[in-house]
Amino acid sequence: MGPGPVNAHPRVLRAMSADLLGQFDPEFTTYMNEVMALYRAVFQTENRWTFLIDGTARAGIEAALVSLIEPGATVLLVRSGRFGLLLSEIVERCGGNIVTVDAEWGEVVPMSAIAEAVATHKPAVVACVHGDTSTTMAQPLDGLGDICRAHGALSYVDATATLGGMAVETDKWGADIVTGGLQKCMGGPSGSAPITISDRAAEFIFARRHTEKGIARDDLAQGGRARIGSNYFDLAMIMDYWGEKRLNHHTEATTMLYGARECARIVLGEGLEARFARHAAAGRAMTAGLRGMGLTVYGDDTHRMANVTGVFIPEGVDGEAVRRRMREDFEIEIGTAFGPLQGKIWRIGAMGYNAMKHKVLITLGALEAVLRAEGFAVKSGAGVDAALEAWG
Repeated sequence: MGPGPVNAHPRVLRAMSADLLGQFDPEFTTYMNEVMALYRAVFQTENRWTFLIDGTARAGIEAALVSLIEPGATVLLVRSGRFGLLLSEIVERCGGNIVTVDAEWGEVVPMSAIAEAVATHKPAVVACVHGDTSTTMAQPLDGLGDICRAHGALSYVDATATLGGMAVETDKWGADIVTGGLQKCMGGPSGSAPITISDRAAEFIFARRHTEKGIARDDLAQGGRARIGSNYFDLAMIMDYWGEKRLNHHTEATTMLYGARECARIVLGEGLEARFARHAAAGRAMTAGLRGMGLTVYGDDTHRMANVTGVFIPEGVDGEAVRRRMREDFEIEIGTAFGPLQGKIWRIGAMGYNAMKHKVLITLGALEAVLRAEGFAVKSGAGVDAALEAWG
């Protein structure tokens, strides 16, 4: 019950036990086509180029950024937590010229501030995180695409922590590339990164493919395109593999594709709106239960992620001792924190297969017992009662 990875759905684990198929076997390429269609619905997009990157969620992030960012290009990063800082680390390695618009941890960046920064810096790419689990806040993204297009910028959104649990409205946002992961709200294991790419972004990426030996930085101003600086994460080559050409790029991670396919089938079988409502109910109940125990919830309720809740560790309580007892006595894992929040908050998740009423209630009951054992006064049953009332 941490910020991810979480327990995978049993159907996903069963799907992953199926026998392997060759990567060009007609049965397997049919599965690839099915995956593309399924994830268009998950990403709420009509994008033709919607598929999987073999690797953890970070592989999807890196594939998007290395394929969008040319050396010397200005990249505007929207940052308000650890995973916004991760974008900085990757963009620096891509040779991008970084400018930022930042918010304090626990807050989000207003769209007006993003618009002003885009107008000022005229970036080639704008990159942001939808839900940053380090702060448990969800960045509003309505209007992002319009702002970027007005100034000729491409946009990238990391939706690792929200895909399948909160609305990831790719087409409504006008985002050019969005990536996700399986190990959080999608209810699968880490190891496959769904991605969706607009035609506009695909055209830009394919233009970089046509450069055999790359282009010197001085030539970029003349309209040339620099070659993508990675082979494995070259989206142009990966799109040639997933598209009609079926050009060999890598050996597809067959078992992960089975798992990703089943994740999407489960999500869509439940229905997006029903699934979002279930995650919202779980997050609402978790928040109410924590407050019912007399704990202080971290961050802004208006922008809180549905699937991860931050809560301050009470004064005088050993946070790591609580986490250890939760695991040893109740076999429940809750998360620690990063950076300026390390040692100050726990992060408790309720996502995917774990966004269920009974799992939220069991977690709150266990936390109450552990806190009492650690000397923190908690009224018996207060957290569970508050969560039950909030679930509705």
